[in-house]
Amino acid sequence: MKILIVGGYGVFGGRLAHLLAGHAALDLVIAGRNLAAATRFCAGWHGAATLTPLRFDRTAPGAGLADLRPDLVVDASGPFQDYGADPYGLVGAALAVSADYIDLADGTAFVAGISRFDAMAKAAGRFVLSGASSFPVLTVAVVRELAQGMAVTGVTAGIAPSPYAGVGLNVLRAVLGYAGKPVMLRRGGQDRAATGLGESRTMVVAVPGSMPLHPLRFSLVEVPDLAVIPALFPGVTDVWVGAAPQPGLLLAVLNLMARLRRYGLLPGLSPLAPLCHWLLNRLALGEHRGGMVVKATGLTPDGATVTRSWHMLAEGDDGPLIPVMAVAALVAKLVAGQRPAPGARAASDMLTLADYQGQFAPLRIVTGFRGGGASLGLWRDVLGPGFDSLPAPLRALHGVGGQVWQGRADVTAGPGPLAALVRRLFGFPRAGQNLPLRFELQPLAGGGERWLRHYPGCTMRSDLRPGRGRTLGLIEESFGPIHVAIAILRDGDGISFVTRRWRIGPLPLPRWALPGGTAREFDDAGRFGFDIKIRVPLVGLVVAYRGWLVPAS
Repeated sequence: MKILIVGGYGVFGGRLAHLLAGHAALDLVIAGRNLAAATRFCAGWHGAATLTPLRFDRTAPGAGLADLRPDLVVDASGPFQDYGADPYGLVGAALAVSADYIDLADGTAFVAGISRFDAMAKAAGRFVLSGASSFPVLTVAVVRELAQGMAVTGVTAGIAPSPYAGVGLNVLRAVLGYAGKPVMLRRGGQDRAATGLGESRTMVVAVPGSMPLHPLRFSLVEVPDLAVIPALFPGVTDVWVGAAPQPGLLLAVLNLMARLRRYGLLPGLSPLAPLCHWLLNRLALGEHRGGMVVKATGLTPDGATVTRSWHMLAEGDDGPLIPVMAVAALVAKLVAGQRPAPGARAASDMLTLADYQGQFAPLRIVTGFRGGGASLGLWRDVLGPGFDSLPAPLRALHGVGGQVWQGRADVTAGPGPLAALVRRLFGFPRAGQNLPLRFELQPLAGGGERWLRHYPGCTMRSDLRPGRGRTLGLIEESFGPIHVAIAILRDGDGISFVTRRWRIGPLPLPRWALPGGTAREFDDAGRFGFDIKIRVPLVGLVVAYRGWLVPAS
């Protein structure tokens, strides 16, 4: 199968070639205006597929396609919001040489307009699929999963690329092109105009049992989902989709400029694309990980309102592959002899979430669902399906409240008066070896737990509750007025704890002073084992305690 990838050496085209590398039956033509760039890309190729560089101008595609005679044309260039007087020239040229066509368009109008080729594509026995990317193919696949057992009324989605992912110049031109301009979306059951990049929402990407992303501000983007989802789910009254590029300071500046442009105080922002491209690709800060969240609200058959969400986390360089996975999955189906029906339409309904899971499996990408029913307990809610794979002692202690356990512990106190002061503030135990320990777990209203750890001459007390809002997916442990938000992670034969945020009362405290250290729970020869070391910046080790527990009865 010969596949022409227009923009094949670019940000998205290059990643698509990477995903298709394992198919020996593919002949990939890496095309674009810059033959030298295409040649360099092919020179560094390692894979079973065959690569050929080609100089190709998508604004005059006829002669090139007639000579090449590809089986499939993939447009991975863009920006699709600004394709000039003949935006669909490549589509018509592909059908003229009896080739199938797929693009990664992210423009609502472009994707909606692809239907004009429906009759021509059916007559030629070819398919034309537009918008084959995360928005809207992945979001629609997720919404279909979330919609099971309820009638969807609202959808909110957001994508948060890694700061180190690398953003294409054409993508930025497209985003800045609609920044401050009207973006049509469904709101309150009506089609209304909002401002591109002019409104924002804070969301948390939190896969059960994995380290969540820090709370991020997502700003409204113009994507096909805003039109596609209401068409596919007629009961939907509200749709909102945002993106959270980093650094956040640059996004905040763009938000301000979008609002100024809305009121006519600034001209178009597209000329700023080269500067923003330079900043985004050189001022990367923070964790090299990204994610996506899709929330759906709906009504169950008994009339109850339910909110469910799907979360995805991608580590390192695996996340940037997600936007081209829809095309890769469709090509894999073609190789297997599964062809889409002839005709021209949006690609939004072509894949299921299971198709994506097959793409995620070999990569450092994890997904999970939240909400949709009654709480299953604090720890089951936080860890999700991972709870059932915990060692038996951990499942027993974290499974139900109202328990009493007993055991032994070795306690080491950190040196210095500051460490002693912190131990007193938090109620940590005094130093000693093989100390008797009695542990009580009492249920609290709202799904929380009270932990009482009775050491000789000392009782250490803390309340644990599920995180909400900015601490979604975390457990908040409270020591009086001090609240520490903790991520609970599956870790080999047990779980580990990582502090993420803290506050005193309602006031957030600085992250640089956040208590840290190491904390694990594990199977200790059939007993509940724990190993905790608490460290505080500028103080050092505060306390360390290690031991075991068994049911008191």
